[in-house]
Amino acid sequence: MSNYSKIKHDLFNQKLIVVSKKRSIEQIQSYYDLGERSFGENRYDELIDKAKALPKDIDWHFIGHLQRNKVKYVLPYVSLIQSVESMELVQIIDKEAKKLNRIIPILIQFNFAKEDTKSGLPHNEAIPFITECLNYSHVQVKGIMCMGPHTEDISAIEHVFEEAHQCFLELQNHFGRDIITECSMGMSDDYNLAIQHGSIMVRIGSILFNEK
Repeated sequence: MSNYSKIKHDLFNQKLIVVSKKRSIEQIQSYYDLGERSFGENRYDELIDKAKALPKDIDWHFIGHLQRNKVKYVLPYVSLIQSVESMELVQIIDKEAKKLNRIIPILIQFNFAKEDTKSGLPHNEAIPFITECLNYSHVQVKGIMCMGPHTEDISAIEHVFEEAHQCFLELQNHFGRDIITECSMGMSDDYNLAIQHGSIMVRIGSILFNEK
């Protein structure tokens, strides 16, 4: 069984985001031809070039650190920004989205692993942060995103995903299940653990493209 077939078999109702950063137009097209429509990029210039070259019905997700001065360039192309971790970024997205007459869906990035190398908010800021986001009419918070810890310790990874899912449920309870719908966690090395702990959206790249 190919990695792609295994991943599709492992997913239940989870949404697959094919992480296509650093991949060629041809490689991305190959997964588009298999029926995938959601792709993730972490560089603004790469996303724009690919969005212009590839089919227009692709849902582009921005999944990396987004500099505030680059927001205006990606907004015409993205369907979701998964990596929002500051109110300053929310404000810029709202300002630029208003110019385009768009409402931009976003996920709030959390650092449940508490690693210095990862961006994201702490758990205790979740409700206040999202409450403040509601003041902006051109952004729409859809849920949360996190990354597992950089370790082979399965229990440590599970602990992070358990906390992330608990945060997700707290936000659903506070803001409503119709508003908070997405819990994006799980990558090539840990997506199965993420699925077991309530992930709704997985971001997978390396094990898909290494077989092509």
